[in-house]
Amino acid sequence: MANQFQSQFDKQKVRSLELRTEPIEHRRKRLKSLKTWILNNKDKIREALHADLRKSATDTDISEIFTVTTEINDALSHLHQWARPQRVSPGMTYLGTSGKIQPEPKGVCLIIAPWNFPFNLIGSPLASCLAGGNTAMLKPSENTPATSKLIKEMVEDVFEPEVVTVIEGAIPETTALLELPFDHIFFTGSTNVGKIVMGAAAKNLSSVTLELGGKSPVIIDETANADDAAKKIVWGRFTNNGQTCIAPDYIFISEKVKDKFVASAKKYVAELFDSKSEGLSHTQDYSRLVNVKHASRLVEILDEAKNSGAHIEFGGTHNANEKFIEPTLLSNIDESNRIWQEEIFGPIMPMKIYRDIDQVTDHINQNDKPLALYLFSRSRKTKKRITKATSAGSMVINDVVVQYAHPNLPFGGVNHSGIGKSHGKYGFMEFSNQKSVLSQRIGLTNALLFYPPFNGFKKWVVNFMIKWF
Repeated sequence: MANQFQSQFDKQKVRSLELRTEPIEHRRKRLKSLKTWILNNKDKIREALHADLRKSATDTDISEIFTVTTEINDALSHLHQWARPQRVSPGMTYLGTSGKIQPEPKGVCLIIAPWNFPFNLIGSPLASCLAGGNTAMLKPSENTPATSKLIKEMVEDVFEPEVVTVIEGAIPETTALLELPFDHIFFTGSTNVGKIVMGAAAKNLSSVTLELGGKSPVIIDETANADDAAKKIVWGRFTNNGQTCIAPDYIFISEKVKDKFVASAKKYVAELFDSKSEGLSHTQDYSRLVNVKHASRLVEILDEAKNSGAHIEFGGTHNANEKFIEPTLLSNIDESNRIWQEEIFGPIMPMKIYRDIDQVTDHINQNDKPLALYLFSRSRKTKKRITKATSAGSMVINDVVVQYAHPNLPFGGVNHSGIGKSHGKYGFMEFSNQKSVLSQRIGLTNALLFYPPFNGFKKWVVNFMIKWF
């Protein structure tokens, strides 16, 4: 298996060296070709996502197609600026030199994508990879076979295999790929698999970007607009059937706004996902879980919570064989339950009342750092306090999920929720080595002061610099 991929890797290695010296316009040409294919094949993309996750056409346009084309457009608009050498000041100690930071391609890259946004999470990092001047081997998820097949078709139509190629398969293929000495690996998926990827990368000292997950908390304080919070959280939690890495995972809520929030959330489930009153099991606006295995796991943790005394505020209906679970909100949660301990990754949301904000920050800080943290509040004091007292990959105040698509913010986690950043300039930098280039003059230089023999004057200069520079 590895030998088969080794041949393809070797071809990309040779080509990656050629790409290092090509004009930036060649990178732009590849990005334009990728965008053109996407725009010309939107119906195929929609059909693939409907087959795999029963996503509606508009949902696919927003969460799969737009997120990739906007990444490409951003790179096309700013690539010359991003790739330009950045001059740096020499400071007093390096007078006479000139220094610059030159972004350079890393080389051959591996992009491993998950199944929850299978087109987006291949296409977006691919855009950054190509903008950086690299070659790429893509490994889409075997759990979304229609989209995987479509990605392979796209790549074969647009790129030479020495520049971009697709490897289909499951764990054996991924394991074989991870044995190769890639210059960079970009992985999106679970924290547990992320550890495996990082361990494999360490054997070859490959740099990594790990877009992971975890439990992203929501805090709704007594000053929040409960109706506004409910609408945003319902959308962010239950779109894509809750299978979103930055979806709000659990809620800490003030007792003062709890009843209003629950009533509004129930209302917005119907308005957003069943506007024609067809029933959530029939509407086209509510997608499905990826497979029966995942659905059965969610039913298990839901049943465990209910058996431990959790109260169903709304929802709870399910049919694992149909990959269907109704949007569900739970309260009175036993914190020892899996639903409070594990990332849920489905349309179930546990909620607990809090009375002391310190209780909330302590809980967040005593657990793994989340990929996202959401706060709903009108209080400046609370906003400042939560921002400073907690750590997360990103934080959003009075909204959820929308940070992902912001063109000028880095996206990524911290520690267990991820390593490295992506999107826009940050994605370009992730696939680039920031090479330092120092030019020294010939003859007399400041550095001669550090050459032996060390006389009294040189010792005085060194002590002066230690004190003042």
